[in-house]
Amino acid sequence: MAKADYYSTLGSARDASADDLKKAYRKLAMQYHPDRNPGDAAAEAKFKEVSEAYDVLKDEQKRAAYDRFGHAAFENGGGGQQAGGFDFGGGGLGDIFDQMFGQMGGRSRGPRGGNDIRAAVEIDLSQAFSGTKVQLRVPTRVSCEACNATGSETKDAKAVETCPTCQGAGKVRMQQGFFLVERTCVTCQGRGQTIRNPCRICQGAGTVQRERTLSVQIPAGVEDGTRIRLTGEGEAGGPGAPAGDLYVHVGLRPHEIFQRDGANIFCRVPLRMTQAALGGEVEVPAIDGTKARVKIPAGTQSGEQFRLRGKGFSVLRSAARGDMYIQVAVETPQSLTKRQRELLEEFEAEGKGSTKGSPESEGFFAKVKEFFEGGRS
Repeated sequence: MAKADYYSTLGSARDASADDLKKAYRKLAMQYHPDRNPGDAAAEAKFKEVSEAYDVLKDEQKRAAYDRFGHAAFENGGGGQQAGGFDFGGGGLGDIFDQMFGQMGGRSRGPRGGNDIRAAVEIDLSQAFSGTKVQLRVPTRVSCEACNATGSETKDAKAVETCPTCQGAGKVRMQQGFFLVERTCVTCQGRGQTIRNPCRICQGAGTVQRERTLSVQIPAGVEDGTRIRLTGEGEAGGPGAPAGDLYVHVGLRPHEIFQRDGANIFCRVPLRMTQAALGGEVEVPAIDGTKARVKIPAGTQSGEQFRLRGKGFSVLRSAARGDMYIQVAVETPQSLTKRQRELLEEFEAEGKGSTKGSPESEGFFAKVKEFFEGGRS
């Protein structure tokens, strides 16, 4: 079955910017992540498709190759999904560029390094403020213990031999018209070596599929969409090759009290009508778990803001903090008692004919009166 177009997979146009592609990927990755859809094979498959598409389109060179050649740009071992669903290898793009620009230096690829792994975690705003450590279960490939990652059951120095097809180069050359083209050696798959007496457990790969549990430290001040790289925590490479890296994408859950904007925190505080009219003090929570007292001046209007310096969010890799803004919302009382209604009626009667109590209201209706009177003249 033909593979879906990468742009269609992300729901993006072919001329979408890098930021638009990143936003589309982040939204879909969080929606279909296996940790949020346990046991849902369809969601896991969709997550793999989305991750594969973004892995190609986020890279300028890979994207250029895909726009020109389509999926054919990543055939012969490049860019396809591997077992486990979180990792995507390379190699096909290099082959295409070698063919296009004639890089005939005879460079040996050697053992193929392990693939990178991509995973996602979601944390609370308070955890992002102070930093936290999360346990992450990652399906990956680890070194085979049966053969000590050599890929062979032979324990002597002859366990690994130079590939007889490419003579260790990892590539073979062939003449196509006026051009000399290099391709990945099919015998050794570009490693330049072959395995004698392959291990029965890993079939000569030197690695086996496993699920690892990793402890990931999330730094204080991390923002939504931050990517953390853990070097060498990806898939184990083939015999003698380095491991790949683990990339952890961090998402933040919405908070019931605070809204974050960069290093600043916003908190909406409802006030009773009498509080706003008479003034006073209110106690509000801060993101660091402390409390703060805010003085409310008499006559405070809905929508006014009060700034608390240094009470905002922590700044990544810094001891600095942003500010906290208290946004006032004056609340009109409901379900009045008989006595409350009487008092409000007395208050209304006392204020009639005066422009001091509600100057904004008085000014508005004065303009309305002028508007209608001017319309009749």
